[in-house]
Amino acid sequence: MEYFYAPPGSVTPPTLTITGDELLHMTHVMRMREGDAVRVVDGNGNSYDARITSITRQAATCRITAHAQRLHEPARALTLGAGMLKNPSRFDYLVEKASEIGVVRIVPLLTERTIPRHAKTERWQKLCVAAMKQSGRSVLPEVRQPQPLREFISSCGGDALKLIPHEQAEISLSHSRIPGDGPAVVCIGPEGGFSDEEIAIAQEAGFQPVSLGTRRLRTETAAIVACAIVLQEEDRTPG
Repeated sequence: MEYFYAPPGSVTPPTLTITGDELLHMTHVMRMREGDAVRVVDGNGNSYDARITSITRQAATCRITAHAQRLHEPARALTLGAGMLKNPSRFDYLVEKASEIGVVRIVPLLTERTIPRHAKTERWQKLCVAAMKQSGRSVLPEVRQPQPLREFISSCGGDALKLIPHEQAEISLSHSRIPGDGPAVVCIGPEGGFSDEEIAIAQEAGFQPVSLGTRRLRTETAAIVACAIVLQEEDRTPG
């Protein structure tokens, strides 16, 4: 079933409304018509099966036939902090794939070895919308404005599982037992990795250094591998 995104304000049971770019995709790309069935997610964890009842140039109105909550969402709320990259397309890839596998929040990090780049937060958020629909999720990942590493570390809750992949770590993440299903934070460095001082600051704040293996991974690869391992046993698929 084709997925579409409608913000919470567009959902007024027993109907919902599709507008903007989603309407253009529905009518010009998918060529959908009145009577067709769709699945609509609001980004807040709600998923609706619906049927199109009318289409105009301004909006498509759909009648809701079923409702599910947190469809295809992992039990654990995972935040990814990742060093910004020189190549914008590589960070685009990171945002897209992290969204697909279940990350709920992505924070671009400014570190000692980050080369300053213009943040494309609006573009990244659009990538999150597309990834949410493509992967069948119902929660829209949030992309925050870039933050200095120290600020990000200090903002992480004390009750969260906090992990920082590092090539000198002795504990393997893939062989670790990840307890519970509470919030978690994964912190990934930019090209060149974190400095020794940054690792020390993270450890003082409760981050546990972990190894992703013997091979050196790019930032976007390390982010996806680490997040997938943290989430792999936590997925649940209601409905």
